[in-house]
Amino acid sequence: MHLRLLLSLCAALALTAVAVASAAAAPGVRFGIQDDAWLSHGAGTLDERLDRLEGLGVDVVRFNLRWDRIEREQGAPDWEESDRVLQGLRSRGIPAVVALVGAPGWANGGRTPNFAPGAAAFAGFARAAASRYPWVTQWLVWNEPNQPRWLRPTTARTYVRQLLNPAYAAIHAVNPRAKVAGGVTAPRGGSNGVSPVAWIRGMRAAGARLDAYAHHPYPSSSRETPFTGGCAHCTTITMATLERLLAEVGRAFGTRTRIWLTEYGYQTGAYGVTQQRQAELIGQSALRVHRAPRVDMLIHYLVKDEPEANRFQSGLYTIAG
Repeated sequence: MHLRLLLSLCAALALTAVAVASAAAAPGVRFGIQDDAWLSHGAGTLDERLDRLEGLGVDVVRFNLRWDRIEREQGAPDWEESDRVLQGLRSRGIPAVVALVGAPGWANGGRTPNFAPGAAAFAGFARAAASRYPWVTQWLVWNEPNQPRWLRPTTARTYVRQLLNPAYAAIHAVNPRAKVAGGVTAPRGGSNGVSPVAWIRGMRAAGARLDAYAHHPYPSSSRETPFTGGCAHCTTITMATLERLLAEVGRAFGTRTRIWLTEYGYQTGAYGVTQQRQAELIGQSALRVHRAPRVDMLIHYLVKDEPEANRFQSGLYTIAG
């Protein structure tokens, strides 16, 4: 069954128990998926994997460009893998939202990929990516920079000055029609991180430039639903507290700023929900974003569960298929 049809059916059922969506809702929201490892290296051929995406009926696919893997040596980029994937999606008419992630050692003083690179070097990579893929019009800058495992120093100022603003300027110089989303925040700061609420305010103070704000509204527990169970007094932002995201982004960047939810899902298995419950929650999530103003996309993570039981089990398919 097509993903959009499944979501539409779930939403229609849920609408029988709730009020009709308001005129301010986002009926044009697009539903998509991300699974870089499966898309690049999964079983079968790339064409077969693209067939599956078409069968799911996705509107958009998120894909990461890992700079630390593409340009291990300065001036010698290897675009082969990303060329195959992005040209393959283009051949099927599936739009891509592309994230720029990870710094090679030559750009950040020989440190691990989560350490921020110099602004000029990152702008150069953003410019090269936008030039190589001119048909890509939606870009994300980094991934969950409010957590140290993805960005160090973990400060909004570092993110804005060394990553977001340089990439924004470079991409728009190549393609004025492009949209660049900043933030791409995790729902909580985690250990030694920064809450998304504080991050949004810090980005505003640092003079962030963006066309949309991206966020990952994962639930805090398996008991939380897209509508209930969110922490009303916390500075986390999950799907259940989506209004907090809308309010904070509106205050920081204006009430016309669009929202992209670029990673989301419910895990099954030992620490998650049942497969049936996962299906119900996916449908409720579609209704949630449909009813919310300014939300343009919801990206589900993953296509297929990861092989290790202690990693993400949020796929639409199990390991057994």
